[in-house]
Formats: sequence, structure tokens, C-alpha cells
Amino acid sequence: MLKKPLLISLVPLICLGMLSDSKVNALPGQSTEEVGTWIKANSTLRPSPNERFLIQKTDTAAQRFSFQASVLPPGRVAFTKNRSRIRTERIAMYDAINGITAQRLQESLRVIYGLDIYQDFNRAQVIYEYPNQSAINNARLAKTPIREALQGELRVGDRYAYWVEVAQPKEGKAFVGQMTVLLKTDLDKLEAELRNR
Repeated sequence: MLKKPLLISLVPLICLGMLSDSKVNALPGQSTEEVGTWIKANSTLRPSPNERFLIQKTDTAAQRFSFQASVLPPGRVAFTKNRSRIRTERIAMYDAINGITAQRLQESLRVIYGLDIYQDFNRAQVIYEYPNQSAINNARLAKTPIREALQGELRVGDRYAYWVEVAQPKEGKAFVGQMTVLLKTDLDKLEAELRNR
């Protein structure tokens, strides 16, 4: 459990969007060594001594944040020969108090990565949005409300691709969301999986 001073500094910074314009030093495509060093020095992520590529912050069961850098492509697990390069970086949040929106995830992207990546995301072209009406109807017939609740999009920018997903129930707030920064070369694989899930 986090002490209150960390909660006061982390949760508002991540969840409420107090923004920083600092330059990013590590992104997908860079070596695990470079990304590990950047994570360790990142004033927002503040990993504990035993955290390297997975950072988890929790105050109570009602608010959680995680950041994960991975050598694997996003989506279904696939074999990768090069395990020395990071391919995806994922921000995930759970907030049963304030709720999660796509806008809050975007603000978290800016807080962690800085203005350049935030602007690349904002200029990025949306290439796929879900769910469509057919997926909603299928989820209702199958009685799988979580599949019906998942709302997301894939974007491709000049530098990276982005996957944003929020679990939005029919009524009330969304409590769970994630934003993933990925290599553009992994976009086709992820899009195919999302279209067929």
C-alpha cells in the first residue's frame, strides 16, 4: 500500500492530467537497456528497487496504475527472436472513484512521454474503432457484457501506433482503461486480432 504523499503526487498527476512537457528518452524500438534506464529515472513512474519493466502503483483497491514495457508485440502472445528491443509500452489504469475516460488516458500519455509523443498521438489517423453494431449484437446474443463494453481505437501516427481501450458499461462510469504505444510494424497483427476477437 502506498503512503499518502505518493498517492497525492501520483494519482492526481496521472489521473487528473497535471501535464509535463519534458522530452521522452525511451520508446518502443529502443533497447531494453535504454528503456530500463529511462523507466528507473522517470519522475512520474518512480519504480521501486525491484521493479524494472513492470511498474505498479496502488493506494487502495479503488485506484491502481501500471506501466509495462515489453519485448513482445501487443495482442496475442507471439514468438519474437529479438528480445533486446522493446516493442510495446502500456499504461493501464483502474479508478473506481473518478472513472476512466479516453481523455484521461491521453493526459497520462503526455505526463509520461511529453509533448512530442502526445502531439504524434493527437495527429495520428484513426484506422479502426470498435465495437461496431454487429459486434455489439453478437456480444448481446452471447451474453458477454464485457465484450460489448470494450470501446477502443487504433491510431497510426508519424512515429508510432497507438491502441486506446476503455471498458465502458451501458450505464455509469468506466473504471478500467489502457493506452499502448507500439511499433507501426506490429499494427497489422493487432488490428487483425481486434477485428476477429
